[in-house]
Amino acid sequence: MPAEDRNRPAILVVSGAHGPDIERELAARYGTDYDLVLTTGLHEALDVAQGFAARQRLVALVAAEVELPDSTALLALRVLHQALPTAKRLVLLVGPDATQHFPAMREAQQRGAIDTYLMLPRGPRDEEFHAAVTDLLSDWGATVAAPEVPMLTIVCETNCPRTAGIRDFLDRMGMPCRSVVDSSEEGRAILDGLAREGHETPVLPVIVAHGRETIVDATIADVGRALYGGFDALGEGFVADLAVIGAGPAGLAAAVYGASEGLTTVVVEADAIGGQAGSSSMIRNYLGFPRGISGMRLAQRARMQAIRFGARFFAGNPVEALEPGRVHGAELRPGGLHRITVADGAALEARAVVIATGVTYRRLGVEPLEALVGRGVHYGAAASSAREVAGQDVYVVGGGNSAGQAALHLSRFARSVTIVIRRDDLRATMSDYLIRELDGNRRITVLPRTQVVDGGGDPRLAWLTLRDTAGDERRVDAAGLYLLLGAQPHCAWLPPKVSLDQRGFVRTGPDTDETCWSDGRPPASFATNLPGVFAVGDVRAGSMKRVASASGEGAAVVPLVHAYLDEPGASDAAG
Repeated sequence: MPAEDRNRPAILVVSGAHGPDIERELAARYGTDYDLVLTTGLHEALDVAQGFAARQRLVALVAAEVELPDSTALLALRVLHQALPTAKRLVLLVGPDATQHFPAMREAQQRGAIDTYLMLPRGPRDEEFHAAVTDLLSDWGATVAAPEVPMLTIVCETNCPRTAGIRDFLDRMGMPCRSVVDSSEEGRAILDGLAREGHETPVLPVIVAHGRETIVDATIADVGRALYGGFDALGEGFVADLAVIGAGPAGLAAAVYGASEGLTTVVVEADAIGGQAGSSSMIRNYLGFPRGISGMRLAQRARMQAIRFGARFFAGNPVEALEPGRVHGAELRPGGLHRITVADGAALEARAVVIATGVTYRRLGVEPLEALVGRGVHYGAAASSAREVAGQDVYVVGGGNSAGQAALHLSRFARSVTIVIRRDDLRATMSDYLIRELDGNRRITVLPRTQVVDGGGDPRLAWLTLRDTAGDERRVDAAGLYLLLGAQPHCAWLPPKVSLDQRGFVRTGPDTDETCWSDGRPPASFATNLPGVFAVGDVRAGSMKRVASASGEGAAVVPLVHAYLDEPGASDAAG
C-alpha cells in the first residue's frame, strides 16, 4: 500500500481478485486529486478505515469489489460505513458474470445501503462509468469537504445566527465560503486591515473577497446584491416580458422555458436560488437522475440553463409588494404593467407575472427554541450546519420528504438522528423510497406520537423536552434541532385582489371566483383572477407539492403567458 498523502482526500478501494485492474482504472483518472489507497479484503480495509477515522482523515469514496476473499462488498461497505460515515459507497462489478449480482445490488441501493453500483470498464474511454464516479465525488465535495478555494471569507462572532443564515445562503448558491471568528489571529488581521482602510469599528459580520467590495454588517440581502446587483443593472425604462417571483423548481422551469421562448425574463428570489428544494441533500425520485441529485446542484444547473437563454436573476431580494397592472375590464396602472417592489424599495415593471414563491415552514412556536434559531435550531435542512453536529445527537421534526432527506444527510455526521412526528408512522406523508432508506440506517430512529415542547442551552442548543400523546415528558441532550413542519403558502406580500383559498394558497383556473370569469369560462389552468398574473408550484391551491410536478407547472405556464401577451391590449404594455 502506498504512503498516505494527507493533503488529499482518500479513495479507499477494497479489492478481491481484480485489484490491479481496479487500481489502474481509478488511478488514471483520480490519482492526481485523490490519494488512492488499495486494500485486499475487508479485514485490511477495516484497519485502514479505523486509522483514517482516528486521524480524522477525509475519505471521499469507499469502492468495494463485489466479491472479496473474506467478505462481500455489501457487508464490507456496511462495516466500513460505521468508521467512515461521510464517504460515498460504490460496489464495483467485474467481469462478464457480474450481471448475476444486479438484483441484490438494486435491492441494496433501494434501501440506501450503497450509493450506486457500476461495471468496471472493460475497454478504454468508458465515460459513463467515470461520469457516475465523478457525480459521487462531486456530491461528496459539495456536502462534506471544506472548500479548497473559498471565494468569500466571513469574519463573525462565535455562534452568530446571522452568519449561520449567510453561510447557508452561500452554500445553497454553490458559492465556496468559510468563516473565521473575530477573536482568532486571522480574524483580527482582517479587521485590522479594514481599520487601516478607514473602517474604524467594522460591524460584524464582515465579508471580504478578492476583487469585490467588503460588506460590513452583512445581511443575506447585502450578499445577494453583491453577487447579482440590483434592478438598476437592468437599465432605465426596462420592462420585462415576464417576471418570475420565486426561484424554486417551478420558478426555475418558468425561467428556462420563458427565456428560451424569447421572453425577456427576470427572476426575483427572496433567499437562495432553488427554494426549499435547493436545500435538499439528495433528491432521488426526480426524472432522469437515477443516482439522485442534490437540490443545490439541480438548482445550479437550472439557473445556468436559464441564464444561457438570457434570463436575469436577483437572489436575496424579498418581494414586498405587487401592484397589478389590470383587473378584468380596467387598467390599474399605465399600459397595464405590473409593478414589483423589493425590500430595499427598488421596483421592476413587467407585462406578465408568474408567482412561484412556494411555501415556508410552519413555526414551532416554542419561545426558548425560537430564541436559538441559528444557534443549533434551524428551520429547514440547513445542510451547511451538518459538520457542526459531528458525533452528537440531533432531532428532526417533520414527516415529509424534506425531513427524510435531512435526516439521511445528518446521519452522515451526527451520532444519532431522531425523527419526531405526531402521527403513528411516516407512511401517509413520506415517499416509500425514503422510508426504506430510513429503515436501513442504523443511526436514524423514528419517534412517533411525540412533539417537542421545550428546549434550551447557552450559547447554543443543548437540550430538548419531548412530550408523547399520553402526556409523559422527558428531557434529552440535543446538539441540533431541524424543523420541517409542513407547508404555509408564502403569500403575505400579495395584494388583496389576488384570490386565495381558506388555507392561503393562490386560486387558479376553475378554482377562482366566478366573478372574474369571462363569458362563463374560467381563466386558464394556472391563471389567477388577475389578468397577466399566474401561479405555479407549491404556492398554488391544489398543487402536488413535489419537485417534478412543480417543474412541470413552471414549464406549462409559459404558453399561457404567451397567449396573454398576444391578447389585444396586453401587447401595448411593451412600451
